[in-house]
Amino acid sequence: MIPIVPAGATSGVRAAFSEPGQLNLPALPPLSLYVHFPWCVRKCPYCDFNSHEQPGGDIPEQRYLDALRADLEQALPMVWGRPVHTVFIGGGTPSLLSAAGMDRLLSDIRALLPLEADAEITMEANPGTFEAERFREYRTSGINRLSIGVQSFNSQHLAALGRIHGGDEARRAIDIAQRHFDNINLDLMYALPGQSLAECQADVETALGFGTTHLSLYHLTLEPNTYFAKFPPALPDDDSAADMQDWIAERTRAAGFEHYEVSAYARPGRRSKHNLNYWRFGDYLGIGAGAHGKLSFPHRVLREARYKRPQTYMAQCEAGQPVQESREPGPDTLPFEFMLNALRLTEGFPATLFYDHTGLPPHTIEAQLDAAERKGLLERDHLTIRPTPLGQRFLNDLQEIFLGADA
Repeated sequence: MIPIVPAGATSGVRAAFSEPGQLNLPALPPLSLYVHFPWCVRKCPYCDFNSHEQPGGDIPEQRYLDALRADLEQALPMVWGRPVHTVFIGGGTPSLLSAAGMDRLLSDIRALLPLEADAEITMEANPGTFEAERFREYRTSGINRLSIGVQSFNSQHLAALGRIHGGDEARRAIDIAQRHFDNINLDLMYALPGQSLAECQADVETALGFGTTHLSLYHLTLEPNTYFAKFPPALPDDDSAADMQDWIAERTRAAGFEHYEVSAYARPGRRSKHNLNYWRFGDYLGIGAGAHGKLSFPHRVLREARYKRPQTYMAQCEAGQPVQESREPGPDTLPFEFMLNALRLTEGFPATLFYDHTGLPPHTIEAQLDAAERKGLLERDHLTIRPTPLGQRFLNDLQEIFLGADA
């Protein structure tokens, strides 16, 4: 199938590839695809993602799938011929999609993109939306990794978080998932309103008991523009939260998990390939309402954002213009953007990766690397740059050192 490219897009593609830029990338980084599904049953009070409650639960599934295909067709010239290593379907609550809808989405992706045969294809799922037959069909359609938003197994804490499921429903969801998937991530949160260390430990022990392959363990943060930011609940103090974090690190290590990113713990060989591509400053095409993307070209990097409101996004896709914002970060901002991601990796990253994925010479960040070393936040040799344990603990301080680095 030959995609229909809007007239206005042609000049943008030509400019991205052929016009002089401020960078000189030696090669293009790996490419992933992110697909955003913007609806959920109920907006959680801590959530700052682009998610929307749909009145009456009536989701315009077919129109949205049409929009996603149109969005992808419009974007194809920007990534033409590049293999896609991973796909992540996030939200919102993608598990609200019907089995037929998911099958169509994955079929459209395969028809339009050169998806690698062993590509990791992840879908986020909410325990309150699990139906055994539907998840069997998701697996048949090609989903090979699930990320389940458990958050807690304690029904009292789940109610405080505004979740639509309880502890028993979370356990049931994992049981259903394990019938059809062998690569499952469980999202958990700690430092919850009124949570004790013992309650945090009980959540983690329950998660470990299922034998899943990956855990994402997030400290609850009161994000701006959320209900919790307006009406903050009483949270554990910093010392209590630090005790939880230290215990989590020790317990997951004892259980055979590798703590490879600030909030990510995996059994050997089960790290999230999609998230690793983000943290290594790889490229990702983002389609769907409010989706963000980062695409590299020989002389520049482009960041894009789609329209956020689902109705606006669908209308813009129908008009052939789903991208609301496009910007070109240059030598003044790329070092910080790179370090904001790469320093999250507890084992660090190859010293050559900065040049490979930004096109900027290593001396661009030499003064900042020296400053971080003097403060004991970072260590390096000729092969690797990595945060120290102190740097991991005070990651924001380490990342901020690279603000304003320029060539």
